[in-house]
Amino acid sequence: MEDKVKIFMCEDDENLGMLLREYLQAKGYSVDLFPDGEAGSKNFSKEKYDLCILDVMMPLKDGFTLANEIRVFNAEIPIIFLTAKTLKEDILEGFKLGADDYLTKPFSMEELLFRMEAILRRVNGKKAVREEPYVIGHFTFDVQKQTLQIGDKTTKLTTKENDLLALLCENVNQVLERNYALKKIWGVVDYFNARSMDVYITKLRKLLKDDPDLEIMNIHGKGYKLISSVVG
Repeated sequence: MEDKVKIFMCEDDENLGMLLREYLQAKGYSVDLFPDGEAGSKNFSKEKYDLCILDVMMPLKDGFTLANEIRVFNAEIPIIFLTAKTLKEDILEGFKLGADDYLTKPFSMEELLFRMEAILRRVNGKKAVREEPYVIGHFTFDVQKQTLQIGDKTTKLTTKENDLLALLCENVNQVLERNYALKKIWGVVDYFNARSMDVYITKLRKLLKDDPDLEIMNIHGKGYKLISSVVG
């Protein structure tokens, strides 16, 4: 029998938290529910989880702060934020922290389940990654290890950073179409995922700035192009 997918959930609304936990358990998931960010922070490292569901506005420690701490333990685990906020700045802040999705309250439990399943399919159903590292400019990019190295400096990439850079490398010196990348990595083409990808492009540019000959260009109306004279 397969092990159940284990969900880490932090929600300070007791009724909503219990409803979500019972619903997801009825759908075959294992769910650990914590009432605030502080309790979540103390317990995350005690278990191995497959996905996080974090309320943004929580007492003692908010969801964004908790997500930062979670990333120290696990840079790759998918995160879904739940929030009553609708400000674009707050949503983009979540994506900057590596969020995989964002649900604004009120939402249906069926929608949450759909989004969870879409994320888990992407995480578990990816094709085999390239075995040989890429050489782009002065960098060595290992897709399997999710590392980017230049000289003695090695950076561990998040899953989304890794996937997006891999697509850029697959299409080096060619246009990577925006909608293709969105469907490949996020699964859905919409405004918030598009803004999320812009955030990750900015993060990749910062990571690649140690080689002035490397550039990720915006191709207006089409997508992005990774420019490199050295490719391997």
